[in-house]
Amino acid sequence: MRQFPRYVVAVVGFVVLAACGSPGGGATAPAAPATAAGPVVEHKFGSTEVPANVERVATVGWNDQDFVLSLGVVPVVTRAWFDDYDTYPWVQKATGGKGVEAAGSDGIDYEAVAAARPDLILAIYETVDQPTYDRLSKIAPTVVQSADYADEETPWDVQLLTTGKALSREDRARTLVDQVNARIADARAAHPAFAGKVLVEDIGPENGGHYLIGKGDPRRTLFDALGFDAQETTGDVSEEQLSLLDRDILFVNGATAQQMAASPVFSRLAVVRDGRTLYTTFDSPLSGALSYSGPDALLYALDVLVPQLANAVEGRPVADLSNA
Repeated sequence: MRQFPRYVVAVVGFVVLAACGSPGGGATAPAAPATAAGPVVEHKFGSTEVPANVERVATVGWNDQDFVLSLGVVPVVTRAWFDDYDTYPWVQKATGGKGVEAAGSDGIDYEAVAAARPDLILAIYETVDQPTYDRLSKIAPTVVQSADYADEETPWDVQLLTTGKALSREDRARTLVDQVNARIADARAAHPAFAGKVLVEDIGPENGGHYLIGKGDPRRTLFDALGFDAQETTGDVSEEQLSLLDRDILFVNGATAQQMAASPVFSRLAVVRDGRTLYTTFDSPLSGALSYSGPDALLYALDVLVPQLANAVEGRPVADLSNA
C-alpha cells in the first residue's frame, strides 16, 4: 500500500532508473517541442516559456494531477501516490472513469515521463533542486513552484493559478478559486464557533506512530481556511507525548476509532472521551482529498467534513468517516 503520508514517502528521494544514467548524464530523447510561443511562468529557477496550445501534460509533483484535472486536462502520465486515486469521485468524473497513468511512486521516473512525450511538465508540489529541474527541462518545458514559498508549501490557490497560467486556462482557474473560497466563507459564516478552536491533525497513527501536521501545511488547508488554529508542536510525537493531542478537536488521518482504542494513553485523552475526535483512513476519498487538495477535492472534503466538525465543536455525536 502506498497511501503513506507524503512526509514518509518524500524522504526516499529521487529514484533514477539505471538506464537513465546520473542526473548530470544524458536524458531520454525529449518529445518534439511545439513551435508556437505561449505563456511565460516565473518560478524559483527563473522562468519557463510554455508552448501555446499544450496538449500533452506530465505531472511529477505529488498532487499536481489534481489541479490539471480540474482544468479539464487529463495528464499523459502522473506521479503515483495514493493507490486509490483513480476511484475518487472527482477523478472518476474528470477522466470519464478511466483514471490516469501513474509512475514513479518512490521518485521521479524520468524514463516514463520522457516516454509519454509531454509538451509540458508540472512539478509544483515536489522538492525540486536545480539538477532535477535541468534534467526535466531536457525532456520538456518544466514549471516548478515559485521562490515565495518553502518547498511543498505552495498554497492550493497559488498552485491552481500557476497551473492555470501554464495551461492558458487562467480564467477557469480563477473561477475555481472563487468557487472554493465562497464555499469556505459560507461554512465559516454558518459556524463561527470554528474560529480560534485548536484542531490537531494526527496523521498515520495506525501503526503506533503519530505525526502532527502544522499550520500552513497543504494537507490541512481546509482546517486553516475554516478558521481553526493549529497546535504549536509539529512532526513525530511519542506515546508519552500524546497529551499534545488533547485540544479542542482532534482529526485522526490514517486510522479508525477501533484501531486507536488499542492505545490506553490515547483512549484517556479528553478529546477522545468527549467525542470530539474524527477518524478517517488512508483508503478513504476524504484522506485523498485532503492530501491532493485540488479544487474539486476541496469541495468534496468540505461536503464531508463541515457537518462533522460542527457536531464535534457543538457536542453532538460525530459520524464514522473511515470510508467517507
